[in-house]
Amino acid sequence: MADAPISQVDSQAAGRLYTAEQRRRRDASPWTLVQGLLAPIQFLVFLASLIFVLRYLVTGNGYEVATQSILAKTSLLYLIMITGAIWEKVVFGQYLFAPAFFWEDVFSFAVIALHTAYLYALFTRSLSPTSLMILALAAYLAYLINAVQFIWKLRQARLDEGRAK
Repeated sequence: MADAPISQVDSQAAGRLYTAEQRRRRDASPWTLVQGLLAPIQFLVFLASLIFVLRYLVTGNGYEVATQSILAKTSLLYLIMITGAIWEKVVFGQYLFAPAFFWEDVFSFAVIALHTAYLYALFTRSLSPTSLMILALAAYLAYLINAVQFIWKLRQARLDEGRAK
């Protein structure tokens, strides 16, 4: 059945992240390149935005640029989540929560929830500018943890490929 999740029993039994077929689909998918490009771009935008947010919190200056940078970071987050779900569908046969990336996906939803809470608070004006920036920092901390999760998985995948050769 084409839409059914692709089994990872062999991969997990061997302690590997991908089966040989999943690795082939990953390597052949244009979504792998998209993820590979978006992730570092998002990280660079995150770093710049973090500087703007901290600058605002320390000096009280630059609220507009900090806000615009958070909006850019949040837009990239949504984009990478959508394209990442497509990538998971291509590689693992399901849009999210494939066993190999289950906990990363769970934590991604916490990251998205915090960024979305920021957007809600910004557009409803339910928080002060300082409170908005603190919420953005909480979202950024969650994002950083999630980024480390994905970097760890990338490292695992590279180690698996080294053992497979």
